[in-house]
Amino acid sequence: MGRILIKYSILFIVLVLTQVLFLNQVQFSGFVNPYIYILFVMLLPVNAPKYVLLFSGFFIGLSVDIFSNTLGIHAFATVFIAYVRPLIIGLITNREEDMSEYPGLHQNGFGWFLYYTALMVFLHHSVLFFVEVFTFSNFLETLYRILLSSISSIFVIVLSQFIVFRD
Repeated sequence: MGRILIKYSILFIVLVLTQVLFLNQVQFSGFVNPYIYILFVMLLPVNAPKYVLLFSGFFIGLSVDIFSNTLGIHAFATVFIAYVRPLIIGLITNREEDMSEYPGLHQNGFGWFLYYTALMVFLHHSVLFFVEVFTFSNFLETLYRILLSSISSIFVIVLSQFIVFRD
């Protein structure tokens, strides 16, 4: 238990620092901004209680909000994906026996992880960007931003699984 807590504490700190120090500085024409911090919610154990998912999503989102000077939109978006995560995992997993205890790339295979990442990232970015603009007047521009940022985030998350998270 203590080892798992230390592992996730280090993961929390590394993801938040990577996001706020490096990835928030990467913006291509205001449309592409990769978000890797949502990987923390995505990699929590499958059997984690719902309240752990929600609190974890809130605290990592709040941490990014504090450093990014945003007004809770990251916390809102990460709590949303933490809430729907069990449903997403249940929808894309055929049977309980097929699911590993951790939803990582090396535990469940590339295809499963890519599908899982794409769904979670697209949901997160949709909530994040629509709450940020808080209007549907520029719907196509916001959708374009969601798609481009989702592609860049999926690329960074999958790449991080190959490079860093070799379990």
